[in-house]
Amino acid sequence: MDLKGRRVLITGASKGLGFEAARELSNRGASIAMIARNTEALESASKAIQQARSGEVLHYSCDVSKPNEIDKVCRAIDAEWGGIDILVNNAGGSSRGRFETLSDEQWQADFDVKLFSTIRFSRWAISGMKERRWGRIMNVVNTLAKSPEAGSAPTSVTRAAGVALTKVMANEFAAHNILVNALCIGRIESEQWKTFHVRDAPHMPYDEYLKEQGSKIPMGRLGYPTEFSGLVALLASDSGGYITGTAINIDGGLCPTV
Repeated sequence: MDLKGRRVLITGASKGLGFEAARELSNRGASIAMIARNTEALESASKAIQQARSGEVLHYSCDVSKPNEIDKVCRAIDAEWGGIDILVNNAGGSSRGRFETLSDEQWQADFDVKLFSTIRFSRWAISGMKERRWGRIMNVVNTLAKSPEAGSAPTSVTRAAGVALTKVMANEFAAHNILVNALCIGRIESEQWKTFHVRDAPHMPYDEYLKEQGSKIPMGRLGYPTEFSGLVALLASDSGGYITGTAINIDGGLCPTV
């Protein structure tokens, strides 16, 4: 799955699954534009990928909840590359609470980061993809989009909207050879689990906490980041050229719906 010559933009790229996707696609020859809010973490992540590969790596600090910052990044990438071929919308961590406790501000913040950033980056990217008649868009959501639990809002709701958006775009742009898919992640090892550990079980050693979480999954373990990034690479390549409009579970069988 050679991606040499392909230009990729990944949001939420400074750590976790976004960073793993950036590293995987860079290893396969793609040029990478890494987007994240934390400038220090972003610079460190960018250097790590540059040291491992000779391909071009750009990085831009951006608060994706702000339209003007997204517009600034898109204009900068247009100036550098003239557009992109592959977009991985990966911004936003899990935000959960009981329905009656959630304020309008919390709802709006989640929609801005997760849904509207996807809309805005995709709208920009699709214009050039249509001209070149080639494009790949991956929207990273989670399995709560398909099977929401009590106390899982606003994330489950915004991610469900992301799945619906995926299908709309896939249907509208398939004729232009622009393929759009959602990746519904389950419990995959990432930086977020450290936050969950502190929140839910600070008394338990971290390794034991991860093992306990993995025991709740049919496969008996958490997923590995490389299992996520490998699927991203497939969908980004010509080998995934007949896959569009799908919401693929990457969850070890945990989600009760297909």
